[in-house]
Amino acid sequence: MTKGIVYLVGAGPGDPRLITLRGIDCIKKAEVLVYDRLVNQSLLDYGSPEAEKIFVGKRPDNHALPQEEISKLLVEKALHNKIVVRLKGGDPFVFGRGGEEAELLAEQGIPFEIVPGITSAVAVPAYAGIPVTHRSYVSGFSVITGHEEDEKENTAIQWDKLAAGKDTLIFLMGVKNLELIVSQLVSRGKSSHTPVALIRWGTLGRQEVLKGTLDNIVSMVKENNFKPPAVIMVGEVINLRDKLKWWENKPLSGRAVVITRPHHLQGGFREKILELGGEPVSLPTVKVLPPQDYSLLDGFLEKIDKFHWIIFTSINGVEYFFNRLKVKKIDFRELKGVKLAAIGPKTGEAINDLGLKVEFQPAEYRAEAVAEGLKGFTSPGEAVLLPRADIARLELPRALKEMGLDVHEVTTYYNELPEDRGDFNFEELLSGSKKPIITFSSSSTVRNFMKLLVDGGKEMVKGAVLASIGPITSETIRSFGLNVDIEASSYTMDGLLEEILKYTETNEY
Repeated sequence: MTKGIVYLVGAGPGDPRLITLRGIDCIKKAEVLVYDRLVNQSLLDYGSPEAEKIFVGKRPDNHALPQEEISKLLVEKALHNKIVVRLKGGDPFVFGRGGEEAELLAEQGIPFEIVPGITSAVAVPAYAGIPVTHRSYVSGFSVITGHEEDEKENTAIQWDKLAAGKDTLIFLMGVKNLELIVSQLVSRGKSSHTPVALIRWGTLGRQEVLKGTLDNIVSMVKENNFKPPAVIMVGEVINLRDKLKWWENKPLSGRAVVITRPHHLQGGFREKILELGGEPVSLPTVKVLPPQDYSLLDGFLEKIDKFHWIIFTSINGVEYFFNRLKVKKIDFRELKGVKLAAIGPKTGEAINDLGLKVEFQPAEYRAEAVAEGLKGFTSPGEAVLLPRADIARLELPRALKEMGLDVHEVTTYYNELPEDRGDFNFEELLSGSKKPIITFSSSSTVRNFMKLLVDGGKEMVKGAVLASIGPITSETIRSFGLNVDIEASSYTMDGLLEEILKYTETNEY
């Protein structure tokens, strides 16, 4: 049996922009992606759609796969001649069990490479405005596991030296054992007035920082219901945070923003959320697919020059329509004399990018406005083609027919609920100090989102901020008995983002 290769890749601390270029290169060529809970799932987007994706994340109360089984899985896939990427949060060799996995690979004679990642021990404090070293405060730091159990007989942690030294102390995975950590340090001489900071979900939009001292931090954690995952810092350098904090100053800091639109349309919006300090959470509730039967569409394409207007209502409609035109080898010049209309600026841009001209685009980006606006451009009897989704609304063709136009609808693409939605944990999003914002870009994203909810899910949604791209989508949200907190005045994702920013300026939670 031939052997593949395993890349043990550090994914960084959470912010997807902090992975290395080498890490991205490995993900791109992976045939199997084995990833952890704290890996930002947007990094999987760099992988091939054909790559096998296996979640092996560990939660405090549930391990998807024991560590021994994870190591065996890497061996098994490599022995089947696969290129395997083991994607791990932070750095593989900083409490990432990467050493154990590499040992087994070496024993089995399987080639492997280590791709270092930015460790949360340094990056998370940086995002909280706390340098781990500073010439005026401290010249060194220690990184310690916070996961060692109290009943362990022979501890590897030298508590006496940690308590006596002046280094910044950084404990990873230690919230559960915080009381033990504090008692060990204080009982060995560390001043109870020493500053302590807990940084939860560091480098992500929902980052939270709890700051206290050794004598009060345990009670503060209980009072604030401060849960893992968090990095624990101990040392005088924490006093610099008030002066140097920067991440929380961004307008969307503390906010998780759930994006429900189709995955391939999320990119630009996701990047803007990141830049504004928010945490984009991908939950595509719509998957766009081509028709199974092209016969009707092909029939219209073969007589495309007989139409006076083609009205596009979405980017997907443009993409799938013109892709089929290319497959059928129909020259774009056949559209000469056919006028094109677009609903929404992005739909218009997609047409313009093909070198074609949009003759009409309504100021109001909704289907009904198209019919009203076209009255001055059309005459009764003119033929109109509507390439649309299978679940498109009926208002537009009805209004066009009432104008006396000869309307032909054709399904150009289908919308369905995606099967793979990753490791989405809505309850976890709601545990932050600020409400998550759920964005809906169409009625179908709303309906499919509601299908995903398990028992009690509707009540959970009421704990979030619901943001709608426009009145039609808002109507659908309200039909489920939910309130709309944010509605875009211009029916685009940029318009929605503008309204989200206005909302966060005046709403702390």
